[in-house]
Amino acid sequence: MHGPLSDSVGASAAPLPPSEDPCRCPGPASATMSRQTLPDSGCLDLWREQNDRFVRQAKMAQDSGLSLRRQQLAQDALEGLKGLICTLQGIPAAVPVLSLELTVICNFIILKASLAQGFTEDQAQDIQRGLERVLETQEQLGPTLQWGLRELWDSVLRASSCLPELLPAVHHLASLQAALWLSTDHLGDLALLLQALNGSQTGASEDLLLLLKTWNPPSEELDAPLILQDARGLKDVLVTAFAYRQGLQELITGNLPKALRSLHEATSTLCPRSVLVQVYTALGTCLRKMGNPQRALLYLLAALKVGSACGPPLLEASRLYQQLGDTAAELESLELLVEALGVPLNSKAPQLLIEVELLLPPPDPDSPLHCGTQGQAKHLLASRCLQTGRAEDAAEHYLDLLALLLDDSEPRFSPPPCPPGPCMPELFLEAAAALIQAGRAQDALTICEELLGRTSSLLPKMSQLWEDARKGTKELPQCPLWVSATHLLQGQAWVQLRAQKEAVSEFSRCLELLFRVTLEDKEQGASSSCEHGCKSDVVRQQLRSAALISRGLEWVASGQDTKALQDFLLSVQVCPGNQDASFHLLQTLRRLDRKDEATALWWKMEAQTKLPQEAATWSLPLYLETYLNWIHPSERETLLEEFQTSLLEPCDL
Repeated sequence: MHGPLSDSVGASAAPLPPSEDPCRCPGPASATMSRQTLPDSGCLDLWREQNDRFVRQAKMAQDSGLSLRRQQLAQDALEGLKGLICTLQGIPAAVPVLSLELTVICNFIILKASLAQGFTEDQAQDIQRGLERVLETQEQLGPTLQWGLRELWDSVLRASSCLPELLPAVHHLASLQAALWLSTDHLGDLALLLQALNGSQTGASEDLLLLLKTWNPPSEELDAPLILQDARGLKDVLVTAFAYRQGLQELITGNLPKALRSLHEATSTLCPRSVLVQVYTALGTCLRKMGNPQRALLYLLAALKVGSACGPPLLEASRLYQQLGDTAAELESLELLVEALGVPLNSKAPQLLIEVELLLPPPDPDSPLHCGTQGQAKHLLASRCLQTGRAEDAAEHYLDLLALLLDDSEPRFSPPPCPPGPCMPELFLEAAAALIQAGRAQDALTICEELLGRTSSLLPKMSQLWEDARKGTKELPQCPLWVSATHLLQGQAWVQLRAQKEAVSEFSRCLELLFRVTLEDKEQGASSSCEHGCKSDVVRQQLRSAALISRGLEWVASGQDTKALQDFLLSVQVCPGNQDASFHLLQTLRRLDRKDEATALWWKMEAQTKLPQEAATWSLPLYLETYLNWIHPSERETLLEEFQTSLLEPCDL
């Protein structure tokens, strides 16, 4: 090996501390002890027989259907291997014995990592001790006492090239080092190790997948000691795990062609069914984003057939159908997703081997394969029903969701929201909007009263919350917006119940709180330069405009156009560019026969429509989007065209 291995956490240039395990024997007092003290062949046969017995016991534990017996057998085998290592390392290191010693170390690491379902610092120490024992046979240990794993591997691979009988065991140990580094994301060290194992020169390919596939571990002798998992089997695990990890990372970063190649590579090896479900789902996601929905669907169907973890492919199927505009299939996929997440998976005991899952990163909420909880899936289904006009279904799903989330919750809760998805107050607001949309105004009022009861205790603390926001210790408080939105939805529910007095009262309460919050914002000097603050400002602005328009429409319905004019004028002022507010103002001016002002407003609206519109980097809350659709004039374009015609007619005479 011509280039040194780079530093890494848990595998750095600094030597690893000696194990504090009392059962671990220290190294021999002298690495140069006379060869005459080597054990006779009878001892070697005995130690080999012990290793083989412990390996068979571990395999018997794997086949045992009883979990307690399985655990006991495996633990006994682990302790036996540990004691055997202690015995072997209590004698001088010598080539005739070292091959067996390294094999026992590998069996011990494999069994311990599989039982713990992960690698620990202890495994790094076991590997380091094995490497030091190889160097002891060459009487090189003296100057290497301060070396770390990178230098040790450098020297061991040079030394073992002169000891062909040790090569299979050294490569076996190297496969476990590779697994440890891959699981801890030390890819630079892994690349250098593979270059050394392949005999590559400095500057050779750093493509890890290519290096892994090129690596050709020597075969074990037919009469070699029994092993739990050989180097070639570990190599296949490494290839699959890295190909999947790389494909998923490229998918997240948007490098779709490379992601597709890596994911295909992951399917070409012996991939466990549980991982194959994830790989097929990732391939479906990749192909959907590449504009190939039919092939994507084939992979998703394959994922559903392969394993019992149906969540990821069902969620991706819903995205695919949404992209294709097949709403019925999309919602059916989401319903199946909710059912699937409600059924506990029958988790089988893991193999007593290094498996692909052991080398994969923990689940990431930002991953396209993360399907979340049953509650999150239920919310996605409810929100999509609301967005696609299925109000009755949305209302039922929201009520089910609230019952699910509040089943074991505390009687009161507080902000802030927890990603992903909306916080609890926003779920209440979405549920109320869905109920109003479904014509269930009385139920919506009940939901709103429940939300007010849960948030009312926060309002007296608003001064402190604003002070925290000003100091930057907490985010801009959302409680006033939630309470204001609750009054807004209550007002709309009363409109549906034809109770104008109550409706106007709720709209007025909403406005009072919103304008009071604006004054407190200015007095406290809370910064809104961040994205969260800017979004809060826009939500507050849209809520004010919606409340003013809603109250104005109630004045119009009762024939009080003068009062309506005041609200529509104020709505245009607080939310410049709001075409709906301008349209309602235009209609009111026409009814009041104020033609000049109506004409001026129409020309201003025309000029605004020709200005370039900036796309927002975030969307409004769903409850607010739903509400704004209610007050959007359905015949606005037609009426504006009629108004334009009436303006031009005198010019044509």
